[in-house]
Amino acid sequence: VEVVESGGGLVQAGGSLKLSCAASGRTLSNYAISWFRQAPGSKRELVATIAWSAGSTYYADSVKGRFTISRDNAKNTVYLEMNNLKPDDTAVYLCAAWVVTTTPNSGSWGQGTQVTVSS
Repeated sequence: VEVVESGGGLVQAGGSLKLSCAASGRTLSNYAISWFRQAPGSKRELVATIAWSAGSTYYADSVKGRFTISRDNAKNTVYLEMNNLKPDDTAVYLCAAWVVTTTPNSGSWGQGTQVTVSS
């Protein structure tokens, strides 16, 4: 599986962005897709995950109620809708596709897309 992120940009605090993670190469029925983020000098942080088949989701506490992860089966694409953005959300956002019986570290990662939130 290959994944490519898009949709990052510069937005003011309180604004919204919608990131896309387009997957290709094979069926995703036994995969999960996760969004991570990494700010300069900080550890990589798991933001949200969606299991492709079941549609079940997970969110980090820091984004619950503000971010929504979803998938489009026809387009093999996962979205991360981000609302009420804060300067602390500034980071490179990376998408990972991984087999559900493994871990994200063993999956396929994209190059990332920059999200910058100004105060």
